[in-house]
Amino acid sequence: MARRDDLSRVTSFQHPDFAQAPFSTCPDATFAPAPADGVLPEGFFSTTNLPTYVRVGGRWIMPSEPRMDSVLLLKADGSLTVREMRRIRRGDRIAVGMKEDGSEGIYVDVAGFLGGQGDGEFKFMASEVSREKPTDYSFMARLLVDERDRGGYPIWVTGPALVHSRARSDMVWFIANGFVGALLAGNAVAVHDIEASIFGTTLGMTGQGESTQGGHGLHMRAINKVRAAGSIAEAVNNGTITGGIMHACVTNNIPFVLTGSIRDDGPLPDVITDALAAQDAMRIHAIKATMAIMIATALHAIATGNMLPAFVTEPDGSLRELSTICVDSLEFVVAKLKDRGTHQAFGVVTNAQDFMHILRLYVERELDQRRSASA
Repeated sequence: MARRDDLSRVTSFQHPDFAQAPFSTCPDATFAPAPADGVLPEGFFSTTNLPTYVRVGGRWIMPSEPRMDSVLLLKADGSLTVREMRRIRRGDRIAVGMKEDGSEGIYVDVAGFLGGQGDGEFKFMASEVSREKPTDYSFMARLLVDERDRGGYPIWVTGPALVHSRARSDMVWFIANGFVGALLAGNAVAVHDIEASIFGTTLGMTGQGESTQGGHGLHMRAINKVRAAGSIAEAVNNGTITGGIMHACVTNNIPFVLTGSIRDDGPLPDVITDALAAQDAMRIHAIKATMAIMIATALHAIATGNMLPAFVTEPDGSLRELSTICVDSLEFVVAKLKDRGTHQAFGVVTNAQDFMHILRLYVERELDQRRSASA
């Protein structure tokens, strides 16, 4: 099925008919042992985020935990999984092959998810992003409400601009009303949010954008209070943090992953400073994700996008596109995400505050319409 460039595009796809040629005559995939821990056999197959089928024992099967830039590992029980290079151990059976058309027992369904455009190959650097494209907020609102109602797992990936732009209360609303499965962010998001809760400022600025006396040190004082409590959850429980995004995550039992960077202040005690451990923690939620909303964060958006499959497997076994929305005030960020292989991402070029305010308005309207229809 062809996809269109707007958010109303077709998003459901069926598996290929493997009983028909050429699939019925394709050979089984070839597997070779890893020569050492973290080292792959020559000619290993490098995965994409698109639906991938591997012929094993005369059957076409899909691997679990799909993501790009990894490898296909055949387990002892005959099942397949996708594994990062660093997690490979000597002797692991790794799929080898350079072709994606099934002729080497590996088939990547590019045509369904990329519309059969171009030469039918997964590529980097192929984006078309423009602030001139209209934003269909009503469709995004339906997606979010549908995800909540079906028990989906939308992950939100946010940058500190969401806090500074006064979209903080909107994020709290989405958390409190069941539209967030997990929050992935950096140290700064939590620090500035907690500073706002304790001192009413972000980086020493009031909600009106005015600087305060000694405000430059308030984020450090906020970090210190949380470190004294032992964790963000404990700071919520003892009344140090009384509102905001992190408070809403704790009180609504929403998991969050805070990852560190070299320039972090503190950091907060919940922040994972080991980059590989942080990737593993984010990956747990990327595997479960049924939708992704990325707002005002280039590095976290690209990192999460690289862990996401382009699709969700429905309970009946059919596939649908994993709706991925990337929001930033710069076209560069949205284009960069798509250029790094997250082709399913839809770009919204606007600021975080406007996006959050408008999206909440449309979600509330969608909820009202559904309540009226069921009355």
